[in-house]
This record gives sequence, C-alpha cells and structure tokens, in this order.
Amino acid sequence: MSEENCEITLTVNGEILTKIVKVRQHLVDFLRLELGLTGSHLGCEHGICGACSVRVDGSVVRGCLMLAVQADGTDVMTIEGLTETGEISDLQKHFVDRNALQCGFCTPGMLMTLAELLRKSKPSSRAEIREHISGNYCRCTGYHAIVDAVETTINDRLGDN
Repeated sequence: MSEENCEITLTVNGEILTKIVKVRQHLVDFLRLELGLTGSHLGCEHGICGACSVRVDGSVVRGCLMLAVQADGTDVMTIEGLTETGEISDLQKHFVDRNALQCGFCTPGMLMTLAELLRKSKPSSRAEIREHISGNYCRCTGYHAIVDAVETTINDRLGDN
C-alpha cells in the first residue's frame, strides 16, 4: 500500500466493511462514491450547511470535514441506515404531512440532526428545535414547517396528540 492509500475497517449502517481509501478522501465522498450511499449530500464542503451530516459513534458529524481514514474503527450511520432502522419513520411521515421538505437537498442532513434531538429524554420547545437545527441550512422551506414536523413528532411520542 502506498502513502496515498490506507486500509480502514468500519461499520456502516450495521455492516462491517474493510476498504482501501485514499488518505485525503472525505468521509462523505467515501460513502457516496465508494459505497453508493448518496443520501448525504455535498453542499458547502466547509461544514457550514449540514447537508453532509452523518452519525459517527452516536454523534452527528459533518462528513465533509472528516476524512474516511479518521472513521477507521468507528460505527457510521447514514440517512439510509437511519431510515432502514425505522428510528425516524414518524418524523419522516410528519415531514411529508407538514410539507417540511421541498427540493429535498437539505432533508437527509436535517433528519440526521433532528434524530439526535429526538434521542434526548426531555421534550423541546420550538426555540430549542430551531437552535438545534441552526447549523443546517434550508433554502426552500423557511424552517416553520420543519419545526412543526418535529414538534408534532415530539408530541406524538409523548402521547400528547
């Protein structure tokens, strides 16, 4: 193996994989180009927009700021894996019901970030929801419908609806 490549082993959406990657390849590029997991998007490529968000070892990270070699030995969950587990099926339904997505480009990163919020044990106010997604940009919806969808999901999970 050259200095340009490195072997990594990681778990992606529950599957253990060993791959040879370029040492400078970003995690989101690895997921998209090498594994065909195209749900995470490349937006700003500076970690600002949140479109590339994935979960690494239980925490949401920006896939454009992390190298694939840094993911060696980690557990990575993408939007495809999160959808497959059903963890956010209710949130996804409320996104559709509340028209909280339009072009859909930001939606996977938004859902990854909101899944993190929904894993907390305490309910969140609309202001807390807005604060939690403040690092995810959406150019279409104006966020109101997104906050509505999250609030509805929280209330349903608490049995308030």
